[in-house]
Amino acid sequence: MRESKPVEDKILATPLDLAELVDYQDGSVVSRAIVDKEVGTVTIFAFDKGQKLSTHSAPFDALVQILDGRGLIIIEDKEFPLAAPAAIIMPAGKPHAVNAPEKFKMLLTMIREK
Repeated sequence: MRESKPVEDKILATPLDLAELVDYQDGSVVSRAIVDKEVGTVTIFAFDKGQKLSTHSAPFDALVQILDGRGLIIIEDKEFPLAAPAAIIMPAGKPHAVNAPEKFKMLLTMIREK
């Protein structure tokens, strides 16, 4: 069984600017989980220009929302260049990747099935 990580008290029941919850870092992909429960996760990512998440798949659908800048989402070798505030659903079991042709931030929401 997966254990939940506690959410920081300072972000609970508080209006949030999601893009401000994670900073860009040179040459890196930075992530911050803002919800991490057995039933699902909500994670914010900041990609420096040229960074990527290599091709992989997940057992659950995942919603990607672009918060800042432009990112390239690749699903089954099809490229989707997206800019804020666009969103796309990455289907369960399908290979996908994320590339940063420029700096960008995204919110990833994954709900697990029982």
